[in-house]
Order: sequence, then structure tokens, then C-alpha cells
Amino acid sequence: MKKTLIVIAVIVVVVLVFYSFFKSTYNTMVMNSEQVDAQWAQVENVYQRRADLIPNLVNTVKGFATQEQEVLTGVVEARAKATSVNVNADNLTEANLQAFQKAQEGLSGALSRLMVVVERYPELKSNQNFLELQSQLEGTENRITVERMKFNETTRTYNTYIKSFPQTLLAGMFGFEEKPYFEAAQGADTVPKVEF
Repeated sequence: MKKTLIVIAVIVVVVLVFYSFFKSTYNTMVMNSEQVDAQWAQVENVYQRRADLIPNLVNTVKGFATQEQEVLTGVVEARAKATSVNVNADNLTEANLQAFQKAQEGLSGALSRLMVVVERYPELKSNQNFLELQSQLEGTENRITVERMKFNETTRTYNTYIKSFPQTLLAGMFGFEEKPYFEAAQGADTVPKVEF
């Protein structure tokens, strides 16, 4: 009778240890996955802020530079394309993230062309509305950089956790998959050529 109680006690302890391990590991994977999703939502939030600023910026420039219609149209089209590519936390795959990045790069390029146009109009550069919008846009670009960095850090924590042993065994069982990182745009490592 005593041996039976000891065997039962050992089995109960082993079961409790395994339960505790599985529960802790699973909950940590869920928490890390949710943190990646929340950080992705913040990245989208900042990109949306940039998209919301663009119509005001285009309208301000339009008032001064009506002959630059092609550039203004390009910015509006790039904004439409960038906001049409939706990637949410549920479909955060490498291919979807690359499509999202490509659309955002197109918008960044269009905004760069718009800023070149602005240089030709000194009266626009001194317009208070334009200066405020330009300042907000610059601040938003900085926020985008910060949020993308935070997203990559959160993703690294999650990916490292689910790839570590023995978590990798449970991650596969419960369907936790590696999340993609933001990567630099192609050619970003090339130094720009500046000519005067």
C-alpha cells in the first residue's frame, strides 16, 4: 500500500511538472506572439499617420505649384497604392511584408520627388502651413523608423523563443511559426551619388 502511494505521488509530481512546463511555455509563446502583433499594429498606426498627412501636404503644395501636377498626381497615386496593401498580424508573412514595404517605398520615393519640387518654390518653403506639415511628416518618418526597430526587436524575441529547445517542439505542435522582419530596401546599402 505504501509503495502504491509513493508511485502515485511520483506520477502526480511528474504530471504537475510537465503540466507546469507546458503551460508556462505555451503562455510565453502566446504572450510573445501577441507582443509582435501589437507592435505590428503600432507600425501600421504610424504609417497611417503618414498617409493621413499627405493629402494636406499635397493640397498645400498644389496651391503654389499647379504646374507640377505630374508630381502631385504621383504622390496621390503612391499614397493610394500604399494604403491599399494591408498586412495585419494574422497574415504577417515574408511575402506580404515585402509587398507592404515595396508600396511604402513607392510612397517614400514620391514624397522625395515632391520635396525636390518644393525647393523650386521659395514662397512655398516659407508658408507656415507647409512648414508645419513638413515638420509633422519628418517626425512621422522618424517614428516609422523607431516603430520598425521595435517591431524587429519584438520579433527577434519571439523567433528566438520558439526556435529554442525544447520550445521548438511545442511551437510546432501548437502552430507557432517564425515571423518575418522588416529589412532595408534593396540598394539602401549603396551610398547615394551627390552632384552639384
